[in-house]
Amino acid sequence: MAWIIAIIVVVLLVIWYVMLYNGFIQIRTHVQESWSQIDVQLKRRNDLIPNLVSTTKGYANYEQSTLKKVVELRNQLTAVPAGDRQQTMEVSNALSGTLRSLFAVAENYPDLKANTQFSKLMEELTNTENKIAYSRQLYNSTVASLNMKVQSFPSNIVANIHHFKQEAYLQVPEEEKAAPNVNFDDFGNDNK
Repeated sequence: MAWIIAIIVVVLLVIWYVMLYNGFIQIRTHVQESWSQIDVQLKRRNDLIPNLVSTTKGYANYEQSTLKKVVELRNQLTAVPAGDRQQTMEVSNALSGTLRSLFAVAENYPDLKANTQFSKLMEELTNTENKIAYSRQLYNSTVASLNMKVQSFPSNIVANIHHFKQEAYLQVPEEEKAAPNVNFDDFGNDNK
């Protein structure tokens, strides 16, 4: 009778172990897939930039430095090693900021704003930026799931045996964390 109980305990332990291991495989796959979604959106943005630059060049003769910076950052982003997620996001953040400044500069060129090609590209790039932001959130969420499982008992035992490691979160640059300065003196006082 004792050997039957021992066999049942061993079988249950094996099943438990296999379930934990497969859970790690599943979460790691979700982390990889969520990074892939970021990568897809970054490629989409990189593919749109040459069209944006060629459309903008004819109008923004005085903004060549901004266009040049967009192209440099795009090229820098494509040169980042595939496994360096943090550097990829740092360059991507810089590119996003430069694109925002390009869109702000476009306000000074009414003909450019009226150009349907430019408007369409702006809309596509804005949608892509939103998808990148969403994909970053998804990535950090799946990383949180993996990291909790790697650290939690008893799953940390399986993690250590099979070398499952914590992943790093994608960080927001410090300059983007700061709240913008707002001067209320610039607003009209309706109480006068």
